Amino acid sequence: MNHRVRSLLIILIVVILDALSKIYIRTHLSDSDMIPVIPGFFNIVHAENPGAAFSMLADAPVIVRTLILRGISVIVMCIIGVMLWRNEKAQGETKLMRIGLAIVFGGALGNFIDRAFRGTVTDFVQLFFGSYEFPSFNVADSAINIGAAILIWELWKNRKVST
Repeated sequence: MNHRVRSLLIILIVVILDALSKIYIRTHLSDSDMIPVIPGFFNIVHAENPGAAFSMLADAPVIVRTLILRGISVIVMCIIGVMLWRNEKAQGETKLMRIGLAIVFGGALGNFIDRAFRGTVTDFVQLFFGSYEFPSFNVADSAINIGAAILIWELWKNRKVST
């Protein structure tokens, strides 16, 4: 399969899964609902996050938050888009690296769509580690982290060690 087609399919799958999960949460849970999946460890909640990861910038003025979050998203997606579009074997990139890039792009696009059309990002996965509550997240956030982990793994695996 052509690397560009494969990347577009991955991006589409991530964006569709993200959108469908967020629509489901918004239509089936109110802001105060919580569904314990694994008590004390994993809940499904409905949280609207106007800020970035970990609610950074949530209290910033709307214009500042909008410019920064949408601007950074567009810049990141442009850079990744160029990387995905160029020749398949550019600068030693592997097939797995391109898959990681497409997954990150799909996650960034999913959250960008929420910010652009709704002004907030819908989060719904809530995890606890002992007494620590991890900030709620969504499919797009998960995709960004999984894609980043793939990229880190590939960069580490393919690093050139000089002696």
